[in-house]
Amino acid sequence: MPMLTLSNEQVVELVKQLPQEQKTEIFRFLLISQWQQWQDLSNYGADKVRLAARQRGYDWEKMTEDEKENFIDAVVHEKL
Repeated sequence: MPMLTLSNEQVVELVKQLPQEQKTEIFRFLLISQWQQWQDLSNYGADKVRLAARQRGYDWEKMTEDEKENFIDAVVHEKL
């Protein structure tokens, strides 16, 4: 089978021309192919936020959603 070489831009343009059903199929394929990396990143982030809370005297598991949001906002803006 002949090999066709396309630039990223060409691939994107071709995908844009596909019917929605095929775009959805491509999206699912890409999502599934990256799922483990997303899961690993999510677990890493969850571990780090628990550690950051514990280092500042908080228990992440016992915090309310508002407390968690305020904590993250404070850490991001270096208020703690």
